[in-house]
Amino acid sequence: MDMVRVRSPVWYDGVDNAPHRSYLRAVGFNEWDFSKPLVAVVAAWSELGPCNYHTLELAKNVKEGVKEAGGVALAAPTIVVNDGINMGTPGMRYSLISRDLIADTIEAQVNSHGVDAWVGIGGCDKTQPGIIMAMVRLDLPSVYLYGGTAEAGRLGDRELTIEDTFEAVGAHLAGKITLEELRRIEELSFPTYGTCQGLFTANTMSILAEALGVSLLGSATPPATSARRRAYATASGRAVLKAAELGITPRRVVTYDALYNAAVTLFATAGSTNGILHLLAIAYEAGVKFTLDDFDEISRKVPVIAALRPAGPYAMQDLDRIGGAPRILKKLYKANLLRPEALTVEGEPIGKLLERWQPPAVPETGILYDVEKPYKPYSGIRILRGNLAPSGAVMKIGAANVLKFEGRARVYDGEAEAFKAVAAGEIKQGDVVVIRYEGPRGAPGMPEMLKVTAAIVGAGLGESVALITDGRFSGATRGIMVGHVAPEAAVGGPIALVENGDRIIIDGGAGLLKLDVPDEELERRRKNWTPPPPKYSGGLLAKYAALVQQADKGAVTNPRPL
Repeated sequence: MDMVRVRSPVWYDGVDNAPHRSYLRAVGFNEWDFSKPLVAVVAAWSELGPCNYHTLELAKNVKEGVKEAGGVALAAPTIVVNDGINMGTPGMRYSLISRDLIADTIEAQVNSHGVDAWVGIGGCDKTQPGIIMAMVRLDLPSVYLYGGTAEAGRLGDRELTIEDTFEAVGAHLAGKITLEELRRIEELSFPTYGTCQGLFTANTMSILAEALGVSLLGSATPPATSARRRAYATASGRAVLKAAELGITPRRVVTYDALYNAAVTLFATAGSTNGILHLLAIAYEAGVKFTLDDFDEISRKVPVIAALRPAGPYAMQDLDRIGGAPRILKKLYKANLLRPEALTVEGEPIGKLLERWQPPAVPETGILYDVEKPYKPYSGIRILRGNLAPSGAVMKIGAANVLKFEGRARVYDGEAEAFKAVAAGEIKQGDVVVIRYEGPRGAPGMPEMLKVTAAIVGAGLGESVALITDGRFSGATRGIMVGHVAPEAAVGGPIALVENGDRIIIDGGAGLLKLDVPDEELERRRKNWTPPPPKYSGGLLAKYAALVQQADKGAVTNPRPL
């Protein structure tokens, strides 16, 4: 194990480091522990929501695995912003910011304590990409462990997820269900700790972590409450020291081929549009050129093969029952859609791992489909471009039954105004709701619009009203929704020039987002447009607004040139 102790000797070996050893003796170290590799277990933990409620317990299991492999481990925390609880509130501005803060805090924790390797435990949406960004930034032996999904709820024969609660609010406001019916769904939709139960952002990122090769194969889908979740935690502790012995660091794993595999998996599962934003940021931290053009090209080759919510009727626990993410990955591998030579933290290429993996003897009927006979013949997400989004936008066409839409703009300078209009019944069939000044700099923080999108769907307008925004969407969003419009309104993007009544064309199949207004008129409007003043003059949000890049660059904050 001496070859693994590449950093800890600088902190803890020798006469001059006797005071440093005193500190660790105070927390239980003995003489023999100082000769072992030191592993940090960084847990994104919080009791302010269910998603990361249990991660400190998983950290104990990881530490057991490290001990079994001959190392010694100490746990450290990082922050959590619970997306679901902050939806539709000012707190949502801190969601995407927390991703980069998590990467920064891990850098500080790991680099200031001389650890030789580390394991990161995530849960809620931004904790996962934040941890993976830190992995490739630091490039120390490391493994990512997902905290696991919550179990689905049940109301009679109906399987519930938190998506049902958000949409039930819209249904109640539209007079379609009673307050008592809404209350019953609220009480039953989230019965355990863990993350949101569909293929929303958290579960999307856990599957993408397997596709990237930064977590153990099969570790994405066991529920947070399961014994297998704890077993994967222990195995991750063992695996990180194996990776260290083999000299496997994240930048050997997160290559162009690995990002390609993750993009294929994202499109094949109709995962969250946040997956694109986070993969762009991970690629940036890894120093790999992987852009919206790559996503666009890949999306044209990959159909949807998973009927997971919100694109289909099934929850994450249903996928787990039939074998989890490896069953998806093996289908893609057999169809020659993956780059099989991409290395994983387990020390082998993903193709070799998938060759050995065998699915359980459980039928996949209805949950997964073959590439040759897919659930939907097109990709789960498409990149849109046009005069309304010159740098790109995203549309989750896998969760929309209408791919082409034309309508008249209803413009709102913020999410709150738009939600009031939906709740008041002011939005009608054929409208295109435009929510702007909610981008990375304008909001700031690029908040998610689930409160509005769920209200539209809950009101029965999901196939007759479209929404366009420079903000983001929750992974639970479905309908004709276009987000990540770049450049954003706050920096003078064309979305800032849209006026009520303008005709807008959305074509998910063709990848088009067009504002049907003459160029001369747009130029006139541009001359009259003035940048809005910053919403914050100090504090974290002001700092973020000054540093953040546009959505097509992953909304990263690192000052290194893009």
